[in-house]
Amino acid sequence: MVVSSVAENVFGTLGTVCWTIQLIPQIWKTYRSKSAEGLSPLFVFLWAVSGPFLGVYVIVQNLNIPLILQPQLFSALSLVSWCQCLYYNRKCSRTVCIMLFVAVAAIMAGFQTGMVFAVRSVYHDGTGNDAALRFFGIFSAVIIALALLPQYYEIYKHREVIGISTMFMAIDLLGGVFSDLSLVFKSNFDVIAGVTYSVVIVMDGLVIISALILNPRAHRRRMYESTIASESATNSTPAMIETASGASRYTGATPREV
Repeated sequence: MVVSSVAENVFGTLGTVCWTIQLIPQIWKTYRSKSAEGLSPLFVFLWAVSGPFLGVYVIVQNLNIPLILQPQLFSALSLVSWCQCLYYNRKCSRTVCIMLFVAVAAIMAGFQTGMVFAVRSVYHDGTGNDAALRFFGIFSAVIIALALLPQYYEIYKHREVIGISTMFMAIDLLGGVFSDLSLVFKSNFDVIAGVTYSVVIVMDGLVIISALILNPRAHRRRMYESTIASESATNSTPAMIETASGASRYTGATPREV
């Protein structure tokens, strides 16, 4: 395995950049449409929750600074998207959304800080006990994977990918790829971090593939339904015919009397 601190930090930085801007297309899409229909609020909230767990892991493992910043930015932007879901779809007031953002962010920051000190004291006590650290790394991967299940349900329910930006998914996927590559050039490949980033790649890829397959089908279905509706409306319109006296009258609108 080729070890290169330069390559490690370059790819780590690229991953951080992707995961800094990843949710911006989604946040912009929701803001522009003034709707979060099709975007699962539970999905983005669980992604926000996964951040502190991954944050504890990467900080105690002393990974490069870009990888340490990733979960913090990831959580913050996920919380913004979650608050948008509450504001546009649940009709929560702007004040309530801001208060929820601050409260949840403070709780997660406090949790991460406390767990870093707690896990670090055990991890560096000379006994080689890394069970607690491994738990945080594995649990973050589990949350990230499970978080997309509600979004998959939204896709199943609508039979297409709506509400969620495919650009957001693509950038998020690239973030996972670059983060994995940064670990490749590290002296010791971190398996748990690698699994976490790989899970993101696979789960995001499934959403993108679903959009490529289901969205064209949904478009054709809507076009077909629109055509049928137009033909039905045309057929139900009373026809105007010319009488022998030159006057016009409507036919076909009333039932025949017997």
